[in-house]
Amino acid sequence: MKLKQQNWGEVEGQSIPVQLFTLENSQGLSLAVMNYGCIVTSIEVPDRDGQKADVVLGYENLDKYLQGHPFFGAVAGRYANRIENGCYTLDDQSFELETNEPLTGQHLHGGRKGFDKYVWNFAVEQQQDAIFIHFSRVSSDGESGYGGNLVVTHTIGLDESNQIHFNFRAITDKPTVVNLCNHSYYNLAGHDSGTVDGHTLKLYAQFYTPVSENAIPTGEICSVLGTGLDFTQAKRIAENKACMPDGGFDHNLIIDASKYEGEYKYAAELYDSNSGRMMTVLTTQPGIQFYNGYKLSNKQWLGRHGERYESCYGMCLETQHFPDSPNKAHFPSTRLNPGEVYEEKTIHRFSVK
Repeated sequence: MKLKQQNWGEVEGQSIPVQLFTLENSQGLSLAVMNYGCIVTSIEVPDRDGQKADVVLGYENLDKYLQGHPFFGAVAGRYANRIENGCYTLDDQSFELETNEPLTGQHLHGGRKGFDKYVWNFAVEQQQDAIFIHFSRVSSDGESGYGGNLVVTHTIGLDESNQIHFNFRAITDKPTVVNLCNHSYYNLAGHDSGTVDGHTLKLYAQFYTPVSENAIPTGEICSVLGTGLDFTQAKRIAENKACMPDGGFDHNLIIDASKYEGEYKYAAELYDSNSGRMMTVLTTQPGIQFYNGYKLSNKQWLGRHGERYESCYGMCLETQHFPDSPNKAHFPSTRLNPGEVYEEKTIHRFSVK
């Protein structure tokens, strides 16, 4: 295992310098991540012939990230995904958050200055077969409207089994809500190779949470059978895309726990037949948000080395709790109380076939 650490600049108004960490294993897989927003900037993966490509959308310097981006590789929090009208209630106390998603009028990914906009503290753990970067910060009581001082550790690591780890741990001094995930956009053919429509996807999910026109779950739990969300058998994304309005996927699916590996449930398998690259997603989380990046063309995103990222050039498989859970009592709870520990883990395992 190799580790390289370099200065990557500074963020105005934040005292911690930005550092970029590059981790590489003996299989030739490398991961680059910085402590600003815990952003994964690069994942280079060999194909079946040993040729490497960067399989995540992103930028080559800090300045581009500071100019704005659609959560390329970043942590989303304090609450990933949406909360209806930015409002929730805990113990008869109402909390009002920003409604920062213009198209829907909802609270999204923690607000305009969520966890992705902070420079985190860090500690490096080097093992013989793995390297982990432990990012940490305190989200203060009232930050972005949320209650409670939340002490958060987000660990990102790489091991010799070609596994990238995304682990979360948090405690609070007041009741609050927590939902954290990594928001990387993947293209297993390479970030500069066009759309992911030709990728084959399997989701270990037989049910999903339908949403109303404002992108908030209705509260129903519906079967994927007979819908474009049926990836219970591996299918080319393009095949199901034709069944979706605007060709868009941005849906929370309920992981069915039909296949386990220790404490982890299988959530997804993504495959690019041209390169032979495969990514298997395992998690302790109850849901996975599948977003195929169909809205990327809404703005001009000039990515790494000037590559223009168009609609569906990358896709997200965000393991998380369900959207709007604070307002849906029958959804898995996102409440965290003093004395409890929030802990969730996800693995992205890379292979070729």
